[in-house]
Amino acid sequence: MPDQNLAEGSVTRAVLKVSAPMTLGIFGVISVGLADAYFLGRVGQTQLAAVGYIYPVTVAVTSLSIGLSAGANAALSQSIGRGDDSNDTIRMGMHALGLGLLVGLFVGGALWAVQGPLFAAIGAGEAVRPEIAAYVFWWAMSFPFLVLSMLIGAMFRARGDGVTAATIMVTQAAGNIALDPLLIFGVGPFPEMSTGGAGFATFAVRMGATVGGLLWAWHKGLLTTCRDPFACIGTSGRLIGQVGLPAALSNAINPAGMAMVTAAVATLGEAAVAGFGAATRVQTLALVPLLALSSGIGPVVGQNWGARRTGRARSSVRVTWMMCVGYGAAVGLVLLLFGQTISGWIASGAEDAAISTTYLRIVGFSLFGYGVLVTGNAALNARSKAVWSMGLSLSRISAVYLPLAWILVGVMGFTGIAIAAATANVAGALATLWATSRTGLWPLGIRAEPHGAPVAGE
Repeated sequence: MPDQNLAEGSVTRAVLKVSAPMTLGIFGVISVGLADAYFLGRVGQTQLAAVGYIYPVTVAVTSLSIGLSAGANAALSQSIGRGDDSNDTIRMGMHALGLGLLVGLFVGGALWAVQGPLFAAIGAGEAVRPEIAAYVFWWAMSFPFLVLSMLIGAMFRARGDGVTAATIMVTQAAGNIALDPLLIFGVGPFPEMSTGGAGFATFAVRMGATVGGLLWAWHKGLLTTCRDPFACIGTSGRLIGQVGLPAALSNAINPAGMAMVTAAVATLGEAAVAGFGAATRVQTLALVPLLALSSGIGPVVGQNWGARRTGRARSSVRVTWMMCVGYGAAVGLVLLLFGQTISGWIASGAEDAAISTTYLRIVGFSLFGYGVLVTGNAALNARSKAVWSMGLSLSRISAVYLPLAWILVGVMGFTGIAIAAATANVAGALATLWATSRTGLWPLGIRAEPHGAPVAGE
């Protein structure tokens, strides 16, 4: 498979080439969680509560696979940009898969081993724990396949192929959503498995997507019987790990922080928690294009940095941030004008719909800042500066969002929570500007070269 050269041609086209397909891929991943909650909510309150306990844990564990894929993307895209021997790049990809398999088996086994005391510690009662165990068994079994499928996607994205990476994600999501009702309710020849059925559906589609992805990667030449397959395995592990570990922690910070913000919201009562939950579900969907941009900017920065086209790498960051600002303004206007209507679709009552509307109208115009943060983080990861991106995510949560939320909730009620979130988003963007200025990625004032000509100063 010929690599897509992201170090030539239009910078904007290079970013969108990878990002646009990933919008569908990320939306598909998010839709699986919504489908699980929808179908299990039709079974009973206990089953729905089980999903509520499971979701934050699986999000945190999934951050490990996201981190490894970021590490693999950085190492592979820089290798491609440098023009390394194709055998070296292929070997590095194989090393990434081997490392991912080991991590996936260990973490999946550890999650199953500690799931009883873990969920008891976070408040799961006796009635809900059997439902949790039925789901977590299959989810833990599926985790190695999740890691491998994400690494396969990263291998394609590093080469500029966002379509194949997104196809893997969409196929998994579609298969999971299709199997959910069959296995949860027991339709036709399928047994009725309730919560365990949702977990088994996840296991089955992840395994199938991984096998299919490996075969396709082999067919396209990303995996071959390269010479000396174990050569430089330590170097590969170091290159992947120096980005992968901080990136994994960075991705785990946000869900952990949101759990602590929810505790502040809970001081206002159940309606506030319900309204906050409805608003954050809308926010998650609104952020999908920005998350897709973060998937697209990594390979572009990685290839250009590896090719020593540093000015072009900075130009790609500038273009991406302009997209974040433009999209953020549009989505902020939509949420300002239609936030009440959208909240009414999701919320369970008038009181929590009003709370959700307050959040969306205040936070909407700040979402551009979160986009600048996550795309900046992805660019820093591709630049092998993952500790910086981890610091940005940690600072946004611990230094701004959490303290402000707890201070303002006592002074302004739920409006204070929304103001804290908006302030954290804008502060995150400003901090990202500072971080890029310190790491060689400062994009302001850099002109994008449409035909790949070297930028002045390269």
